[in-house]
Amino acid sequence: MDAGMVVLMTLSFGLLLLLVQRSERRRRRVVFVLLLPVAFVIVWYANQRGYQQEALAGFILALVLNIFFWILIGRYNPVGSSDSIKVLGLDD
Repeated sequence: MDAGMVVLMTLSFGLLLLLVQRSERRRRRVVFVLLLPVAFVIVWYANQRGYQQEALAGFILALVLNIFFWILIGRYNPVGSSDSIKVLGLDD
C-alpha cells in the first residue's frame, strides 16, 4: 500500500466531507450534489490506477477525522445562517 497515495486520498476525501459538514444547513444538499462529481472523479482515478485499497483507507481515515473534528469543534461551533451575517461598514 502506497502511504503517499493514502495521504492524498485522505486529504481529498477529507476536504469534500469537511465542505459538506461545514456548509449551511439549508444549502447542504446543493453542496453535496455539486461535490459528488468530484468524489466520482477521485474514485475513477483510483480505479484506473489500481489504488482501490488506498482510496478505501483514505476514505475511512477521512471519515474518522471528520467525525473527530465534529465532536471537538463542530458541535460547539455550529455553522451560522447567512441571514445572521453582518458586514462591517454598511449603513443598513
